[in-house]
Amino acid sequence: MSTAITADALGPAVPVLSFSPVVLSVPGRPVDLHVRVSAPATGTSLPVILLSHGHGPSHHLSSLNGYAPLANFWAAHGFVVVQPTHLTSRTLTALVADAPGAPDFWRSRAEDMTHVLDQLEAIENSVPQLAGRIDPTKVAVAGHSLGGFTAALLLGAGLTDPDTGNLVHLLEPRIKAGVLLAPPGRGGDVFNGPMAEQWPVIGAVDFSTMTAPTLVVTGDKDDPRHFTDMGPDWHADPYTLAPGPKTLLTLFDAEHGLGGIAGYDAAETTDENPERVAALAQLTAAYLRSRLDPGDNAWQAAHEALTIAPHPAGRVESK
Repeated sequence: MSTAITADALGPAVPVLSFSPVVLSVPGRPVDLHVRVSAPATGTSLPVILLSHGHGPSHHLSSLNGYAPLANFWAAHGFVVVQPTHLTSRTLTALVADAPGAPDFWRSRAEDMTHVLDQLEAIENSVPQLAGRIDPTKVAVAGHSLGGFTAALLLGAGLTDPDTGNLVHLLEPRIKAGVLLAPPGRGGDVFNGPMAEQWPVIGAVDFSTMTAPTLVVTGDKDDPRHFTDMGPDWHADPYTLAPGPKTLLTLFDAEHGLGGIAGYDAAETTDENPERVAALAQLTAAYLRSRLDPGDNAWQAAHEALTIAPHPAGRVESK
């Protein structure tokens, strides 16, 4: 497996500064919002990636302490990565079990990212050696699994509130592009697995209004049998059902962990493959670089390298 991405596409990696927790006070939130910030040691006018964690079985990976394989790579290649601990995190269960919105906190998860952007200057000034180095006009969002659901809302997907029946839009216009990693798909009749009753909000999303440029990443062995019998194609719904511009990256032989993106050597990763994770990190970084800076050809180079690789990590289609 290889993407054969050249050094010219992303440039050399630089040392990474990681700082946590940055604590943000949010009125009405049952606990303060804690975030981790990872940034390259050098560079200015840095773009930002807001990274939304999933809801996996581990205690700490679903928090600001997870997703190091992606956060470290992205930061080493020029991004400031901001990772909040959402109220769904297992690290907070005892503190927020009875809080409004429990247990899925779908609205709060999206609002966390808006709070981060509202206080981005304060975050920048709180992190040593970062002040004055962020470009607040270049912001992207990424999320894995339930984090992909959160990212989709921020990118424009609508949602019918299961409690009220009202249509809700949480589009964050300051976010210019996104990456959805193994996201959930449609509801309706296909949303028929044993977990569907426990998570009705996941099946309440309307992707037809998600107009922001988005890269959807799926694994062709990622079987969502707990939610649907559609098979791996269900995870591609945010690409299939949303208007362009959209790009779909299907990783070969990848399951829900996409090779192990939630953490280094995570026991629950059923398809551990460091080379797959490296390819995914490269391709997502290249996509966001080119989306946030149209003059950057990183995505074109990465896509071409994937296409001609003798053992490609996956395939790409766009609309």
